[in-house]
Amino acid sequence: MNSAVSTLPSASARRIVEVAERLFAMHGIDGVSLRQIAAAAGTANNSAVNYHFGSKEGLIAAIFQYRLPQLTSERKMLAARSDPDDLRSRFEAYYLPVLNIAEATDNYYVSFVEQLQRRWASTGASATLPDLPTEGQHSIEDFRNDLERLLPHLDAPLRRIRIATAMSTSLYAAADRERAVAGDVERPPFELFVSALLDGIVGFLEAPVSDATAKWLGRAGDVATHRHHVL
Repeated sequence: MNSAVSTLPSASARRIVEVAERLFAMHGIDGVSLRQIAAAAGTANNSAVNYHFGSKEGLIAAIFQYRLPQLTSERKMLAARSDPDDLRSRFEAYYLPVLNIAEATDNYYVSFVEQLQRRWASTGASATLPDLPTEGQHSIEDFRNDLERLLPHLDAPLRRIRIATAMSTSLYAAADRERAVAGDVERPPFELFVSALLDGIVGFLEAPVSDATAKWLGRAGDVATHRHHVL
């Protein structure tokens, strides 16, 4: 992730971002104060976080601005090599960079995003999204649009539910893998883990619609998922 270093104004700011990512991942977004982050980053100035980032929300945005450029670059490279009309290939191009990050030992990014996702789900704070880099926003939008296009057999409400669930499931699986790597816990080989996850997600997305689900869709009408994703 070294190519992201230039997005931060100083080595001190980079240290704060990396420490905040770790503490947020371990204790939750609301379980860590800016004072605790400054202390863990080794700065004697308790106002250092406010000086560099303005607020906790500004610090959260900075983490994304630090990590997303490399992630987006790898996604573009893999998408260029993938079959745009094959669901598994398209999903792999989008999520393999995330899984590669989870397999590394020098960051807590995926677990941080998982904590942020859980915060939104439990508090309704999803209306306040971090200030994502424009290219990262486009990457997410393009991916969702491709999944919509590749699942024409599903009615729109069910398609949205499955896409949101598949994205959340992939994030949680990657975060579990990241924690297993950090704890040096016994785990399946990386290639097997990735392939099995993709098989399961694609099978879920492409599964036929049961009579029971069709009946509930008829009763529910248009269904909103109320889920936001930044990864």
